[in-house]
Amino acid sequence: MHEMSVALAVVDQVAEAAERAGDVTAVRSVRLQVGELAGVVPDSLAFCFELVCAGTLLEGAELVTEAVPGRARCTPCGHEWAVGMPPRLTCPACDGTTTDLLAGRELRIAAVQWQTGDPAPTREPISEEC
Repeated sequence: MHEMSVALAVVDQVAEAAERAGDVTAVRSVRLQVGELAGVVPDSLAFCFELVCAGTLLEGAELVTEAVPGRARCTPCGHEWAVGMPPRLTCPACDGTTTDLLAGRELRIAAVQWQTGDPAPTREPISEEC
């Protein structure tokens, strides 16, 4: 499963960044930009992310994925368009085949929210006996 290796890489990178930052007690959320053409299924990635986070500093962290649409530009005429899925890589304006893919292959950690300092104090559970 491709998404499992992506989740492992994201968790490793965030954990390393948290370690370098020092004093990080928990990771609350990770925002990931996922290109339309990256070949990643967001629901599968979220499932794998949750599994990989278990027992780490990221346990319980929310994964927020931002879809990045695919865009291309025709080299001869300069026309830009959304490539869609399945991707259309020939120019809709001139039928040119020399195109540059501008966006859509991203797989980038855009932001991480973490907690620093001492973890919040926990309360004792309220007894059901009165």
